[in-house]
Amino acid sequence: MTFTIKTFNAIAEKGINLLKESNFDVSDSHDSPDAIILRSHKLQEEDLGGSLKAIARAGAGVNNVPVDICSIKGIPVFNTPGANANAVKEIVLAALLISSRGLFAGANFVNSIEGIDKGDLKPHIESGKKDFKGRELKGATLGVIGMGAIGAQVADMGVMLGMNVIGYDPAISVEAAWKLPNKVQRKESIEEVFKESDYISLHVPANDNTKGLIDNKLLKESKKGLRLINFARDEIVVSGDIIKNLSDGVLAKYISDFADLELITRAKDKSDVIILPHIGASTSQAEENCAVMAAEQIEDYLLNGNIKNSVNFPDLLEPRVSDYRLTISNKNQAGLIGKFTTVLAENKLNIVDMVNKSRGDIAYNVIDLESKPSNDIFEQLQSLEDVIKVREV
Repeated sequence: MTFTIKTFNAIAEKGINLLKESNFDVSDSHDSPDAIILRSHKLQEEDLGGSLKAIARAGAGVNNVPVDICSIKGIPVFNTPGANANAVKEIVLAALLISSRGLFAGANFVNSIEGIDKGDLKPHIESGKKDFKGRELKGATLGVIGMGAIGAQVADMGVMLGMNVIGYDPAISVEAAWKLPNKVQRKESIEEVFKESDYISLHVPANDNTKGLIDNKLLKESKKGLRLINFARDEIVVSGDIIKNLSDGVLAKYISDFADLELITRAKDKSDVIILPHIGASTSQAEENCAVMAAEQIEDYLLNGNIKNSVNFPDLLEPRVSDYRLTISNKNQAGLIGKFTTVLAENKLNIVDMVNKSRGDIAYNVIDLESKPSNDIFEQLQSLEDVIKVREV
């Protein structure tokens, strides 16, 4: 069977070629695709046609995908955590240095020199450089909000730079916690991090819990002179409150990867705001890593029903033990597994292996069978109450 994959945005060829090697038909013009791979394009509900089986975001954030609607339709949404972590870590390093050393202002000073004699140039520069004296990162306290794949790398980088690193993440996984350097001190609240840090780097997703997280209430209690770096999402900060605390002298610098008219206006008049055009993960390596991971996840799901790195379905990776496999996604209600096995038994289908996992309101089942199920069996399973989608893979 040939699956059709629709792409939005420019997806790195390395990922596209991986799908083509499996004889998938990849194009940006498919009307009824089996799967979608995208980067920043904002999907609408009308993009979620009846043929759609999966969506992969070549990046970590999925706020441009209607995840709740996908769950209702039984469509797993994949992301690529960690694939662009090194790229973002490196640009955070640049932001730390830019926020500390007067690099932009110093370069602007030199580049704006006009009408000066050659012999006067060096003395002029020497007399002007006192305005751009900075501070070293070593010995300063770096706070990291969000200790996932990117946050962990930023924390590790801070340790290597000789900084005192503290972090906060209420939802940190055991796996992520093990990856943190032992010199990173975990704090019990975000308020503690803001009160103690000279620099803070934000690495949390944009969702209902984090929208407007960085507001005046939090900022006004932060350490005076804080340099705040945001390569996470613009929705997690309140721009007006950022500007207020810059004006009040609480914040010394704000560097963000997300354009906002209020902040751009501030940046034109003041040197305490620097706005970049969403280039945190814009490296050829990161784009390739994200594309390959997204492609591999889509391929394994379409061919085998396996799920890894979904934001709305449970992870379930099972080696095939027969040629006949079906998958069932359903509402996470008691008693459904018994109904599935009853339908299969009544149709004299022997189960070779069966795995069920759940995540929130969604349950997912992978069932390997001894013989091929008929279309009638699929219809019987699909008609069961609380069943969302049944697939043969």
